Amino acid sequence: MELDFERCYRAVDSRDQRFDGWFYTGVTSTGIYCRPSCPAMTPKRRNVRFFPSAAAAQGAGLRACRRCHPDAAPGSPQWDVRADVVGRAMRLIADGVVDRDGVPGLAARLGYTERHLHRMLRAELGAGPLALARAQRAQTARILIETTGLGMAEVAFAAGFGSVRQFNDTVREVYATAPSELRDARGRAPVAGGPGTIALRLAYRPPLHASALLDFLALRALPGVEEVRDGTYRRGLRLPHGGAEVALTPVAGHVAATLRLADMRDLAPAVARCRRLLDLDADPAAVDGTLAADPALAPLVAAEPGIRVPRAVDGFEMLVRAIVGQQVSVTSARTTLSHLLPRTPAPMSVDQEVHVAEPAPPGHKPLDQRGEPGWGTGGVGRGFPTAEEVLGIADGGFRMPVGRRETIRAAARAVVDGELDLDPGGDREETVRRLLAVPGIGAWTAGYVAMRALGDPDVQLHTDLAVRRGAAALGLPDAPLTLDAYAERWRPWRSYAVIRLWRAA
Repeated sequence: MELDFERCYRAVDSRDQRFDGWFYTGVTSTGIYCRPSCPAMTPKRRNVRFFPSAAAAQGAGLRACRRCHPDAAPGSPQWDVRADVVGRAMRLIADGVVDRDGVPGLAARLGYTERHLHRMLRAELGAGPLALARAQRAQTARILIETTGLGMAEVAFAAGFGSVRQFNDTVREVYATAPSELRDARGRAPVAGGPGTIALRLAYRPPLHASALLDFLALRALPGVEEVRDGTYRRGLRLPHGGAEVALTPVAGHVAATLRLADMRDLAPAVARCRRLLDLDADPAAVDGTLAADPALAPLVAAEPGIRVPRAVDGFEMLVRAIVGQQVSVTSARTTLSHLLPRTPAPMSVDQEVHVAEPAPPGHKPLDQRGEPGWGTGGVGRGFPTAEEVLGIADGGFRMPVGRRETIRAAARAVVDGELDLDPGGDREETVRRLLAVPGIGAWTAGYVAMRALGDPDVQLHTDLAVRRGAAALGLPDAPLTLDAYAERWRPWRSYAVIRLWRAA
């Protein structure tokens, strides 16, 4: 990826945090790399190099700055919204696919050879998939070292390293210090809440309209799965190695996250999914700049800057929500889904589960997850049922028309059979095409899933009744075809315009 030196240097000189995650600043005279907003003295031009990824900076022999923690910067909005192979690969790497399935598994998910995938990532990011995954493992290790009381061997395997030696060498190379010294320097005790509980900050590019996010999620919250209370969103998660609970509280400058994991290996995917849920890697300046160019939307953007698109932690969950929500109100859809949930078995609670790796890496001890009782006081934690569980529900468990019930079952079978890829790394166009082939799924349902589950930033739901009402309230055309044509001026951020029209309605 080409980086314009002058533009990047101006961002560094002004300490512009909007560019955090877009690129990384390497300082050859000190041997460190920083985020653009690092508060340290601006380096001289002759000592500066710019990198498209932290992995590329590490590959050049630079270590992470201990002052600005560049590994904790928001992700690049390019990899968050791009639908090409590189964007899909970055989302899958963030979800831990390389750690779980290796580079062959990543390449197979994307439909490319390992060699070609490596070549594309090197061209765009200056590093291959192994180096990108290694950089993420280093960040996960640092979080575990600084926020838990786990032994170093446990940290190593929980972060995804193949051996303690590999863990020690990577931490020394990236942070220029031993893991034990990172823990000694943290200056705080492990997080309260029992084993498996981790607290961290999720960075974002300001502004963030937190109340709009919480209002949206609260209106659709399913009892037993999620809740919004006292400015905090809580929910249960289904992760690759077990269950989890998360509490997310937007505060000034970041989102405070408390994670309670049944298996520490799920830290990276849990963080990635929480970031996607709240759309924290978005570029609000670019979005708001485009939408504010429309006089009808300009007052809304000025009054409520930083509106995000609430996304999903589970693609299948979002598909079921979309099918149930066809032609009914949000309240009615939530009631129907609430009746469906008790028909599926609740997963083992993170308060009860004790994970034992099979086979266990050398030196690895099981993590006792019997945490402090009452952490999830709102009664969340079960997570949404899987496609397999939905297929096991009898007819009486579906309080909905027969046609809608069979649509859910057909979609669940497609997910189980591997015909539908609803993960963030899925091919958006192909997934929409396959969704439309499922009997009972039309353009609105496929578009809703593309917007919230697949993260497509440019979906226009022009037939949606609330969207049309919002358009009418703003004096815009509300006939579906006319509104669809008018929305062309909002490209490539029509999904964000949909959220604003919903709020206007």
